[in-house]
Amino acid sequence: MRTVVGIDLGTTNSLLALLVDGRPEVVPNHEGNLLTPSAVSIDDDGHVLVGAPALARATTHPELTATSFKRDMGSDVVRRLGKRSFRPEELSALVLAELRRDAERELGRAIDEAVVTVPAYFGELQRRATRDACEIAELPVERIINEPTAAALAFGLHEVDRELKAVVLDLGGGTFDVTVLEIMEGVIEIQASAGDSRLGGDDFLDVMVENITVRIGKDWGKVEDPISSARVRQACERTKRQLTGSATARLALTGLVTANGTHDIELELDRAEVEGMWRTLLQRIKMPIRRALRDAKQSPDDIEEVLLVGGATRMPCIASLASELFGRLPRRDLPPDEAVALGAAVQAGLKAGDAAVEDLVVTDVAPFTMGVATADYLGGQYIDDIYTPILERGTVLPASRMKTLSTLADNQREVVVAVYQGEHSTCADNTKLGEYRVKDIPRGRAGEQSVDVRFTYDLNGVLEVESTVKGTGAQTAVVFQRTPGALSPKQVEQARKAMAALKFHPRESLPNRTALARADALYAELSGMDRDVLGNAIQRFRIALETQDDQLITPLREQLLSLVSQLRR
Repeated sequence: MRTVVGIDLGTTNSLLALLVDGRPEVVPNHEGNLLTPSAVSIDDDGHVLVGAPALARATTHPELTATSFKRDMGSDVVRRLGKRSFRPEELSALVLAELRRDAERELGRAIDEAVVTVPAYFGELQRRATRDACEIAELPVERIINEPTAAALAFGLHEVDRELKAVVLDLGGGTFDVTVLEIMEGVIEIQASAGDSRLGGDDFLDVMVENITVRIGKDWGKVEDPISSARVRQACERTKRQLTGSATARLALTGLVTANGTHDIELELDRAEVEGMWRTLLQRIKMPIRRALRDAKQSPDDIEEVLLVGGATRMPCIASLASELFGRLPRRDLPPDEAVALGAAVQAGLKAGDAAVEDLVVTDVAPFTMGVATADYLGGQYIDDIYTPILERGTVLPASRMKTLSTLADNQREVVVAVYQGEHSTCADNTKLGEYRVKDIPRGRAGEQSVDVRFTYDLNGVLEVESTVKGTGAQTAVVFQRTPGALSPKQVEQARKAMAALKFHPRESLPNRTALARADALYAELSGMDRDVLGNAIQRFRIALETQDDQLITPLREQLLSLVSQLRR
């Protein structure tokens, strides 16, 4: 059987999983961890670091490290790391290639194909950018699946004999999705999806960092340099995690450089205070939930189970919000960080024809409305930029929908079919996917001639638009696979060659690089005797690395990591 895997390309962490004996399992990376941080960094020698060693440099070398680049997919944002600039697709490709190499090493065989997940509320530009990243990483991908749909698959695999209506709330590092679904006789029917592609755990952290930075500025002076700002962010992240399991937490920063000098700072924070900072964000979460329920024609009382997935749902305020809206405690049957990848592995099993899941069926829906630009005369006044929907959001996929459009002027010989995606009444407020011309329309008075425009949309996110001139039967068909803003085939090939030319550390040296980067990051935070002790351990480890003797390096690396864990407490 071909090896088809599922990949959750996440904002914070990425994972790769596959179906083993009928059950989805996450494949560990070269460090033995299930989660690979979605981080890329360039070290002093110009080598590219991906994953844990890159993330460890985010506080010591923020100008050489990129994180959260998934949020920029489909945009023209460029990150400059050292002497090289990277598009979001290229950074994502580095993470995908890392996952592929680790998996092939662990499995002992090549990966033939992957199913990759995206947020349900990713538009066509972002989905195309995800495909481009896969092409750059030389990872064959035919199937893109929505993240909450993947989570529903993982959940449904264990609940296949039940009949129930459920809601999946998926809050990751960068996006929030909500999906309403029904499980019945082995069929998982997605009824509606909604979400916010700019709302995730990063936003909660951003608000916390902003508040703490202002507080520090009032008492100790403005935080100005990038390293100090990165340290404040890391301290806030650590404190946010502590508040997940405790009502109070201590935020401590030693030797923080501000405009007024160097200070040791200690702040006591409680959960209620921090959740007060997040009030606006929590309100934003409610809106997509209500929209999804409305689209599915369900009320909160109709929902029997509420499922939480995504690492940010560990925050107690998210479970409280879900309980408030649905009147029941939400469930976390699957590890929040792994649920999407596990579901992608189930979809990969379906794609590969695995007998263990052959009785499982999943449907999906269009997350956005798609339509065309039209114009009209209203009250003797010409009005253009009107958005005319053809395929509504919530339509079960694959789907085909048609609308007849008429000429607006006498003897009009052609029309421009401009295709848009979005929910606003004017085209200018929606996303343009492209356009084409339909020519040789028979002459006639305004409104006498017409064109049938048909939208056909499949499960892989491929939109075909077909126009038929009623007077002649002439047809024009355009497939919108490559949308504006995406990379051209030539650009993809150039990016692939550029990635192949990058210098990477030998994989056997990465555990050492990771240990050293983590120790250096902690060293920057410490002071006094603790800093001296860690500094000595770092120097001993650096000397051992020069010997290239694994019998000396390995025990010293374990001692260093143990010391780092001890000093972090």
